[in-house]
Order: sequence, then C-alpha cells, then structure tokens
Amino acid sequence: MAKNRKTYDFSVSEAGGGRQTYASRGPVGKLVALLVAAAVLLMVLTYLLIDFTPLRQTIKGYPSRETRETALQNRLLIDSLQKQISLWAFQVGNIQRVMSGREPIDLDSISTLQGGTGEKEVYAAMYAQQDSILRGIVEQESTFAVDPGSGKIEQIEGLKFFTPVKGMVTESFNQAINHPYIDVAADENTPVYSILDGTVVSAGWNDDTGFVMIIQHGHDLISVYKHNDRLLKRAGDKVKVGTPIAEVGNTGRLSTVPHLHFELWYAGEAIDPAKYISF
Repeated sequence: MAKNRKTYDFSVSEAGGGRQTYASRGPVGKLVALLVAAAVLLMVLTYLLIDFTPLRQTIKGYPSRETRETALQNRLLIDSLQKQISLWAFQVGNIQRVMSGREPIDLDSISTLQGGTGEKEVYAAMYAQQDSILRGIVEQESTFAVDPGSGKIEQIEGLKFFTPVKGMVTESFNQAINHPYIDVAADENTPVYSILDGTVVSAGWNDDTGFVMIIQHGHDLISVYKHNDRLLKRAGDKVKVGTPIAEVGNTGRLSTVPHLHFELWYAGEAIDPAKYISF
C-alpha cells in the first residue's frame, strides 16, 4: 500500500470465521457531491424549461393562451355590460325627473361633479331606488314608469302632431292582441321626426328592438320610436316638433324589414297614434 494513501478498513465477521473488508476512499465522496450537484442543476433546468417555454401548457390545470384571452374578453364584456346598465339607470332616472317636473340631467354633466365622486358612486346614489323599474323595462320593454294624469283625452284633441315618418302602416294598433303600437314600413335611413316639442328621456340600444328613442312631451304624452338604424339625439336633448331624431332601420332581433315601430302613450296608457296622426 502506498505511503501517502489513506485506507479505512471495516471488517465484518462472516459464517465460517472469514472476514470481509470494505474500503472508503476520497474519490467516492467526490462522486456523491457531483451527483447531488447534477440533481440540483437538473431541477433548476426543469423549472426554467417549464416556466419559460410552451411546455408548461401541457401541465394539467395550467391555463392556455386561449383560456387567458377568453378570460380577458369576458372581463371587458362584463365591464361593458355594467356601463350599459348604468346608462339604463340614468335614462330611467331622467324619465322620473321629467314626470316629477324637474329638468333631466345631462349625461356629460356627471363627469364635472366635484368632491371625488366616481361615476359608479354617482349612479348608485342617484338611482339606487330605480332597480325594480329598470328590471321591468328590461323584461317588458313597453312598460314605462309614467305617473297617471288627471286630465281627459280631450286635452290632446286640438294638438297638431307631426308625422314621425311617411310610409305604409303594415300593422295597426290593437290592444286585444297585445299590439299597443303601429308599424310603419319605410325605406331604410328615412328621417324619423319628433311628433311634438319635448325632451329626450332615453336614447340607446336594446337587443330586441335595436336603437330606441323615448321623448317626453307636454300634456302627459310620451312617444316611442324603435328599430332605428341610428339615433340623432341623446338623453337630455330638447327637441322641437318636426326635428329629425333618428333614421329608419331594421335593427334588433324582433325586426325583419326596415320600418318604424311607433308608440304613443297618454297619462300612462297606450293610445292609437292613427287617431291623431296621418301616416
């Protein structure tokens, strides 16, 4: 055995009186350390490979790129729906303000409010009590929160109504079949006019009836214009009789051809527009 080489002998007795010897030398310890370092390096490389390459998408439960993009689109859609609901609440609130004799609020004025109140808080404070009315409009679009008037129908007999659109009446007013309005066929993009002076209390989109405008007039009258191609006025605008307010269209799921769905309400009840307006 060499002079500078250290050897550690461990002897174990065996059956028959023999002895077995094991030798532990320096190179064995180095080999163990090398194996440990290699295992650590392999774990680090595996982590980097999974975290920074598409390989991570093969792991069960890890969201794919398409899943993340869908989640982002859903968040944007939810935000858009929340803003639309806030706008509906704003329009319902304007209807209530007009019916109570107050001026409607201009949507643009909300952004100028002071005191650090955000848009969400403004809507919540102003229209918290309108939630049930809003649900009613969504569920039954022809129902409006109009306070009944004490006057008689004769009060509007002498009014001079402007024809909202010239065309052919394809379906007349008929309460018996739940058709409290008339449909007037006209060419697409034909101007739609306000029948009287008034204030626009609602102007927006509805999936079933497309672009819809509602105008509050004097004498407890409300006019409603649906399926428009586009709207020329917005909530809060004052309009004069004969003012173009929209264009005939074919928008919304319930429309199949270009036409104007027109409603006339008096003291909270639908009345036949053909009795007062020549189409």
